[in-house]
Amino acid sequence: MEILGRAAAEMQMKKLTYIGMDLQFEWDQVAAFVRQPDGSLFSWRERFTCFHYLIYGIVNKTNSEISLKFDDKEFDWKRNESLLHRLENEGVVKLVFPLHDEVKRKHLLRNWALNWHDFTWQPIDEIYSYFGTKIATYFAFLGMYTRWLFFPAVSGLATQLIDFGSLQWLVLPSFFIFVISWAVFFLQFWKRKNSALLARWGINYSFSEYKASCNELDPLRHSLSVQGVEENKFDDAPAEKRRLQRNEWSGVLLRIRNNAIIVLGIICLQLPFELAYAHLYEKTKTEALRYVLTALYLVAIQYYTRIGGKVSVILIKYENNQGEESSADSLIYKVFGLYFMQSYIGLFYHASLYRNILTLRQVLIQRLVVSQVLENLIENSIPYLKYSYKKYRAVHKKKEEKESPSGKSVRLSTRVEKEYLKPSYTASIGEELEDGLFDDFLELALQFGMIMMFACAFPLIFCFAALNNATEIRADALKLLVMLKRPVPRAAATIGAWLNIFQFLIVMAICTNCLLLVCLYDEEGKWRIEPGLAAILIMEHALLLIKFGFSHFVPEEPAWVRANRVRYVAQAQTVCSKQLLRSITKLDSKWE
Repeated sequence: MEILGRAAAEMQMKKLTYIGMDLQFEWDQVAAFVRQPDGSLFSWRERFTCFHYLIYGIVNKTNSEISLKFDDKEFDWKRNESLLHRLENEGVVKLVFPLHDEVKRKHLLRNWALNWHDFTWQPIDEIYSYFGTKIATYFAFLGMYTRWLFFPAVSGLATQLIDFGSLQWLVLPSFFIFVISWAVFFLQFWKRKNSALLARWGINYSFSEYKASCNELDPLRHSLSVQGVEENKFDDAPAEKRRLQRNEWSGVLLRIRNNAIIVLGIICLQLPFELAYAHLYEKTKTEALRYVLTALYLVAIQYYTRIGGKVSVILIKYENNQGEESSADSLIYKVFGLYFMQSYIGLFYHASLYRNILTLRQVLIQRLVVSQVLENLIENSIPYLKYSYKKYRAVHKKKEEKESPSGKSVRLSTRVEKEYLKPSYTASIGEELEDGLFDDFLELALQFGMIMMFACAFPLIFCFAALNNATEIRADALKLLVMLKRPVPRAAATIGAWLNIFQFLIVMAICTNCLLLVCLYDEEGKWRIEPGLAAILIMEHALLLIKFGFSHFVPEEPAWVRANRVRYVAQAQTVCSKQLLRSITKLDSKWE
């Protein structure tokens, strides 16, 4: 622990103190820093960062190059060069990755992944301690989302099964209003839960925002240091202001250009493909052929959207994004645009052109069932097949090298070798900017959009989503604990851009469901502005007001978190005031 503490101090790592401020870590003042929920001093991400710093910090400090030999290779270790970097470049070290902790892994496997007594209960603090903030936040969101789905699932079931007699015409509008209110309150209460988790884990989110803003100033600080100017001293303030404005607007123009490329790609390439599928689906009369057509379409579109995602990754490299988090958010918006078109254009086609609610329900069921089955098969079978193939090749290679007699089994000698062969937890569009949570959040967002935007067409869809998510929690847990390498921990205090996407989908749901209600009401297709139709249009505007109004009814952080933050600010002001007064007193005594 002392070695890690010294490394953290050398790295000038910032940690939360008991007065609520993130200060540079010092091993001699260890009692001032907040500990983790499990009592440890450092989080898993902080420990991994220290390990990384220590092993890559082994450098050649001699006055000459050192000759190294490994098998038949001979190479020079240059002065002030990292030994591990040299070994990686020479192919001696294949990969540096964190190992699973077998004791903790088996404990989580038994108490979490294989625990079916409570479908939505999860040991979030243990997940945080083992995987880090980002993965723990994902599972906390998935668990809360699944629990909250119980309310619209029960309501949708009642809507479908109960005959309300003369009031039947009010059922779908009432269900629609309930679903929109549910979604708004769900996201608001998630913000509260997220802030409570961050407070419990000792993560200062405001400091995360501060670090992001500091990253934006890094290029400016570099230019100032090159010119020999102090960081906090601007001799030519107007010139620096012009430079910052130029960088800001050049970044905006680059993002507009890249977004335009993505939009043109969607209109020119993806839209015709989607409309052709929707047309073929409508012309196909047999249900079995429709399922086959849907499966083929989903497989084909997966590859298309992955190509679009890889193009988005390339475009982002030419954007003037400030920091990794900003680049990741830009990537999320672009790729979601591709998947949004892929997932919903066929449904919009059926809803608006054919105006056949029964056909739309069939499409929804097939999309939900087939897509979920395919995604779960791909998500869980491909990592296992990759691992089995790599393991077979490694064992076969060892067998040839040792020339072992037939019949004698050859096995991998160490656990490290076995884990090295497991696939990494990476995004399907590439691992440059995002880990595997990109695909998991994308799957949730697309599901949320489908059940929200077409709630009036098929209220039972919430039951399918709740059942799917209950199994998704355990499937994702098994995937992380058994089939994949232990992921590299990433710092992420919130779900980031995905929250904006969920809020956008609520607005889209208000518009699409009002369109569905119009189709149901105006069966003759004459689109007459009668009292019922006018009421639907008024309801659309009222729900938009509800969406933005309800967002302010629920505070985004619990009272105890807010009280702690206020107390921390008061304590920090007191400490800073005393320190400043002591400094002023010392200066006065020197002047005297």
